[in-house]
Amino acid sequence: MRNLLAGLILLLISSCTVGPDYVRPPIESPEQWNIEYKAVSDLANIQWWRQFGDPVLDELIVSAVRGNLDLRLAAARVDQYLGLLETSRSQYFPQLGAGASAGSDRSNGQTMDRYQAALNVNWELDLWGRVRRSSEAAQAQITGSEAGRRAVVMTVVSSVASNYIILRGLEQQLEIAHETEKSYGESLKLFQVRFKHGVISQLELSQVESQYEAARQAVPNYESLIRQQENLLSLLLGRAPGPIPRGKSLGELTNPGIPEGLPSQLLTRRPDIIQAEQALVAANAGIGVAEAAYFPQISLTGLLGSASNDLGNLLGAGTEIWSVAGGATAPLLNFGAISGQVKQAEALQQQAMFAYQQTVLAGFKEVDDVLIQITKGNEELAAGQRQVNALAEYARLARLQFEAGTASYLPVLDADRSLFVNKLAQTQLQFTVLVATVKAYKAMGGGWITEAEKLGDR
Repeated sequence: MRNLLAGLILLLISSCTVGPDYVRPPIESPEQWNIEYKAVSDLANIQWWRQFGDPVLDELIVSAVRGNLDLRLAAARVDQYLGLLETSRSQYFPQLGAGASAGSDRSNGQTMDRYQAALNVNWELDLWGRVRRSSEAAQAQITGSEAGRRAVVMTVVSSVASNYIILRGLEQQLEIAHETEKSYGESLKLFQVRFKHGVISQLELSQVESQYEAARQAVPNYESLIRQQENLLSLLLGRAPGPIPRGKSLGELTNPGIPEGLPSQLLTRRPDIIQAEQALVAANAGIGVAEAAYFPQISLTGLLGSASNDLGNLLGAGTEIWSVAGGATAPLLNFGAISGQVKQAEALQQQAMFAYQQTVLAGFKEVDDVLIQITKGNEELAAGQRQVNALAEYARLARLQFEAGTASYLPVLDADRSLFVNKLAQTQLQFTVLVATVKAYKAMGGGWITEAEKLGDR
């Protein structure tokens, strides 16, 4: 027995872990973004959506974090990998079981009953690190699934904020369409009277009618888009389609500004990058699991129990039985089965590495894109407002000249049409810039995801 224990200790001391240890692959990160910007303050670790100043939006985000079905699915996936880790770690320890048997023998005309009960133990010695690599892979899968759940939180919060802003923008565009329709309708009534008295021609009346119908056509279009936007928000909230409460108008929303962030921080903030790296860690550990099949699998087994001819004496005066044994199995000839599995594991590790590198580069691109969109969008927004002001003056002067009889109605039509189109476009640009700010928070990740998670615990 002492020799067995000594040999066991020697084996455990000399054990090794096959397969490569994980090393993060190098990533060429930009030293600075192509667009320079001045951050108002570091808002990346707070509930940035509150900076819009709309309590209704705040409540919608709380409801989404608590009710979104994708988020519940992601949480259940984390639980699945927790169970996998528990199963994997159990292999570190001896597996204890119990058994019992009963039977009868007849010999020389006599029947003899036999009863036996025993505990059995089986323990695989992890000499080559197969269990350790399996546990390492399971731990990486848990970390990755948790990052995946946080990525869903990030997506849900940013999607609710973005689509609420779009909803308010569409309603502002609908308001513009209604006001224009009303204005054009009043002009049409006036021109119908003038045509009736022969002051204007059929051509001029047709031009005004066409202008009015164009404005009327925009109304049902925006009404349809608003309903679809409400349905999308209902889905994000985990509800059936229905009305969405409104708070502040688009013009009343406060832009929270751009959070500070550096490329090096991006690697530790974005859940999708964390998830991709953990997939690489798991795939890297999978090589060790596959390579362990080249080596002998050594296990210890033991049995301790009692045997008796009398069931009542089984646990009393029964005969004690025990056994201790060791066993080993090793591959001799498998025609490339193990090497094929190792090659598969190595190929999966390469795929995971390329996926991780691609995810990081895509993250850098996403941040740079959104910074460009915000910076240039604000410049475009300012220029667009100047154009709207100029068109409003153009329309006013053209109408005065027409009323004075010094110009035809054609310049009025052109000015009104351009003003209507540019008002809609300016509103579109206005909520696009706000949505881009939301995208900036999503692209950079940050501690705000933790703050958002807390909303579901209340």
